[in-house]
Amino acid sequence: MKISMRLTTMIIAALMCTASLFAQKTLPDTKVSKLSGEKVSILDHASNGKLTVISFWATWCSPCKKELDAISEVYEEWDELYNAELVAISVDNARSSAKVGPMVAQKGWDYQIYLDPNQDLQKALNFQTVPQTFIIDEEGVIVYEHSGYVPGDEYELEEKLEELSSK
Repeated sequence: MKISMRLTTMIIAALMCTASLFAQKTLPDTKVSKLSGEKVSILDHASNGKLTVISFWATWCSPCKKELDAISEVYEEWDELYNAELVAISVDNARSSAKVGPMVAQKGWDYQIYLDPNQDLQKALNFQTVPQTFIIDEEGVIVYEHSGYVPGDEYELEEKLEELSSK
């Protein structure tokens, strides 16, 4: 009888773990700040009918800046071909977030830039390091996640955008 109860418990636990693997992860209802200081809901990008690439970065992170520079070169094409937008969210703390606006202006990045100085959204999405990139589909479901950056990763992102836009 004990073996049967253990086996049943193990099967139930395995089924619950499997179900959670297949559960759709959606964007949390979290506020971020525009460079102007105005608070906005990140969910605005989950319901705008576009594929949304969300890239978390910081001013002190070289791979982050390289990723955003590389995406900048193909971003206009992504918008045209895949109806995709990029949202770059800085996780710089309150002290270093003053560097974000000048860096964005100097780089000429032409995407929506937000600040997450308390890392509320970062915590809600449960990741530790930047760069961290997500693709959100038109229904607000997180369909892709990638950590780190090496040159060429932007083409992997583009392949995923192409695949999603053709559905």
